[in-house]
Parts: sequence; C-alpha cells; structure tokens
Amino acid sequence: MPSTKPFVVITGFGPFGSHRVNASSVAVMKLQEEGLDNDSVELLALEIPVEYEAVKQMVPKLWEQYNPLLMVHVGVSGIATELTFEQIAHNEGYDKIDVLGRCPETQCCVDAREKTCVLVSGINMKKVCTKVCASGSGVKARVSHDAGRYLCEFSYFSSLHISHHNTAFIHVPPLDSPYSAQQLVQGLRVAINEMIQQLTSP
Repeated sequence: MPSTKPFVVITGFGPFGSHRVNASSVAVMKLQEEGLDNDSVELLALEIPVEYEAVKQMVPKLWEQYNPLLMVHVGVSGIATELTFEQIAHNEGYDKIDVLGRCPETQCCVDAREKTCVLVSGINMKKVCTKVCASGSGVKARVSHDAGRYLCEFSYFSSLHISHHNTAFIHVPPLDSPYSAQQLVQGLRVAINEMIQQLTSP
C-alpha cells in the first residue's frame, strides 16, 4: 500500500576518482536502514551515478514521482573535515568531466541564457549547523557558499531550479576522515529533522 506520509528524498553519489567507496552513498543508505526517528515522514534514499546526464534525467523524475516535502542531496568532499551545508548553487562553470569523460556542452546546468543565475535554498543552513553542533553527536558542521562546480553542485542547482524552498545539499568528508559512517548518519539525522522542522513550523 502506498505511503500516505510526505516523502523526504535523500540521494548520495556513486564511485568516482579516488572515492571507490563514496561516503555520501554509504551514509544515506545507512540512514535509510536506521531511519530518521521521525514518524511524520517517509524516507527514501537513492544513489545517483556521477554523470551529468544521469542527474539531468533522475532529479526531475524524483520530484515528479515523489513530490517530496524535502529533497536532500549528499556528496563527498575530499577537503571537508566536517558536515558542510551548502546555501547556494550556481548555474554555470561545469567544465569538469564526469565518470564518462563528459561535461555539459554549455557548461551550464539549465538553459545557458540563465548562466549568471545563482539560486539560494530557502532552508536556513546556519540554523541547521547550530543544531548539529549542539546535538551531542560529536559531529561538527559549517555553512558554505561554494559547492564546487561538479556533480554535487550540478544536482543541487537542478533541484533548486525545480523548488528552491525545500532543497538542501550536504557535503560529507570521506569515511573515517574523521567521522565513521555511523557518525555521519547521526549528523545527517539531526540535520534533516531540523530541516523538516523549518519546513513544517507555522
């Protein structure tokens, strides 16, 4: 029987480069197994290949199919040492090749006529970070305004372009650098529940 609860969709990415095991995918799948400890929503976790065309096809379909209360994309950052909450995403500058050796012809996420466009999430990432840091999980968090102009930011802008008020992006460090998969799950759980609170509070 289909769920009558609103969906929270969370995505991680598949392997690429030196990230043979992508911490983002490990964390979101483990979170799906353990749950959000929030009975008001249905959590759905998926893995997206590190391919521009896959993002262009999958992200709109997820919005259309699930009409989520909240869409959270998670990616790994080799330079991150804490959970990093991206507040904005850019449309232009996507010149790094994906795992298929491709990048967008226009180096833009959507119509090149919008290439100067910057979109801002309606979720207050500073409040989310404060909640994570105060949660007792031992996981630190910070806000960022530069998501890296690769598949991470590409997916983020794609979702923000569909619905900016309920889209988020979180960068996680590689596994055990310094956080274990379990610690990443704890931090993500706190963060997502705070985002849900922001979206559902009067």
